[in-house]
Amino acid sequence: MKNLLTLLFLAVSITTFSQKEITGKATYMSKTTVDMSSWGRNGQMSEAQKKQIAARMKNMLEKTYTLTFTKNESVYKEDEKLEAPGAGGGFRFGGFGGSGTQYKNTKDKVALESTEFFGKNFLVSDEMNQPKWEMSTETKKIGNYTCYKATMMKDVDPLDWTNMRRRRNNDNKKDESKKDSSNVTKISDEIEMPQQIEVTAWYTPQIPISNGPGEYWGLPGLILEVNSGRTTVLCTELVLNPSEKIEIEAPTKGEKIKREKYTKTITQKMEEMRQNFRGRGREGRGRF
Repeated sequence: MKNLLTLLFLAVSITTFSQKEITGKATYMSKTTVDMSSWGRNGQMSEAQKKQIAARMKNMLEKTYTLTFTKNESVYKEDEKLEAPGAGGGFRFGGFGGSGTQYKNTKDKVALESTEFFGKNFLVSDEMNQPKWEMSTETKKIGNYTCYKATMMKDVDPLDWTNMRRRRNNDNKKDESKKDSSNVTKISDEIEMPQQIEVTAWYTPQIPISNGPGEYWGLPGLILEVNSGRTTVLCTELVLNPSEKIEIEAPTKGEKIKREKYTKTITQKMEEMRQNFRGRGREGRGRF
């Protein structure tokens, strides 16, 4: 009964506000944590070393994005920022990570991402299937907005390095053989990745826009927070109906390619680079 009343409240909220054309800009802070417990030889690394690496990875683990949206369309893009003096710009994986422009049209079910991989531009298209959110009556406040909780299980993007984890060494082979690895993908002898993760979203019916940061959408209100794996994305600033007119344009730059083919292409390229790197390492050791 309580769930029914909640859904009725949301329906009334959307009907009330749907008469108004809402546009806006939302700023999101993305923060990813890294488990360093198994880093180093045999998982041994001093706290000083961990802090030094965390400082160097800060620019990669903490990012700011802007979601510009209208009723049915949005563009999500990373804010450009200058490197801090002495940061060195390291740990950027030379173009592995995506920092392109993500476009969504929730009415026509069009999702595009304009991105670059080692100097080549791609225009990646996704299928926009309705997300299978499980809605809850649990609420919390984010700024001045009352937000409702929703969860779903999501397949992990093979290119999303944030979900990778170092494989644990176990001297007890019997215990190792008993581990259920059906939901884990082996990336290499040292690295593995879960096949699915739980995503928690917090959305507000006070802004009846079925949109959110990155790939997330499909709820009866703007998503203000997402928790996915080790990454949290939180809205830190929101401007509704700004004085300047908001116009959304879909990206057109890059070679057109489907998401599945793009992932396969990049994965193969990265594996080739990894093998070449290991090969050069062996050759280098042979010279000395």
